[in-house]
Amino acid sequence: MRITDAHAIVTGGSQGIGLATARILASRGARVSLIARDRERLDQAAAAVGPGCRSASADVTDPTAVATAVDALVADQGPCDLLVTAAGASHPGYFEALALDDFRAQMDLNYFGTLHPIRSVLDSMLERGSGTIVGISSAAGLVGVFGFGAYAPSKYAVRGLMDALRAEVEARGVFVACAFPPDTLTPGLETENLIKPPETAAVSAGIKPKLAEEVGAGIVRGIERDRHVITFDPQTALLARGGGLVAPIAYRLMGREVRKVAHP
Repeated sequence: MRITDAHAIVTGGSQGIGLATARILASRGARVSLIARDRERLDQAAAAVGPGCRSASADVTDPTAVATAVDALVADQGPCDLLVTAAGASHPGYFEALALDDFRAQMDLNYFGTLHPIRSVLDSMLERGSGTIVGISSAAGLVGVFGFGAYAPSKYAVRGLMDALRAEVEARGVFVACAFPPDTLTPGLETENLIKPPETAAVSAGIKPKLAEEVGAGIVRGIERDRHVITFDPQTALLARGGGLVAPIAYRLMGREVRKVAHP
């Protein structure tokens, strides 16, 4: 798509991947709008993106709040041409130790927090016969990872949502993509590392985390090149394209690392 002068709405835009993506979109000439919960952090992020950036505070798990925020941003900046759903978080832990509420909260934030913004912009895109939607899944949305029993299903759900949406709306002019970032150096990863099981840490130790700016640049590059599947490293690219043929190898390598750690 042509990013210059497009109205791009980024959820989770106050920090991490969302903020990095927003800054790059603005540098390409997009009219950028941010949605996130924390008003103070959102104001700081909007200032970092640039003078033309607009923002609206909303919890992406609340469909009414999201719709209200999108309506306000559209009234100010025009119809949404590009939506990037970067709001999300991970709550790792041993499966048997995770509370049922942890599973619900992960699905509510990562899946429904992707669905609600899409529903808020899709009708307008279909009416105009144009638009681009990018959902942010995860490398853990391609292969199950030790310690992500609550997180990985929510990211698999995002992947399934984008696949189904693509099948339904692309013939009507709306381009749909899904991004699969690996571990990325964000405040969310710092929080995650505080509670991550040692086996999970061992599995991820062999892969150097990406900078948020690298992931943001990859997302924008994927948008510009009309990539349905956006990846950021060779391992994830192989999983995304190799599917069931590659997954057994990934599980075997993962199991080897897990066995090195003594389960408490």
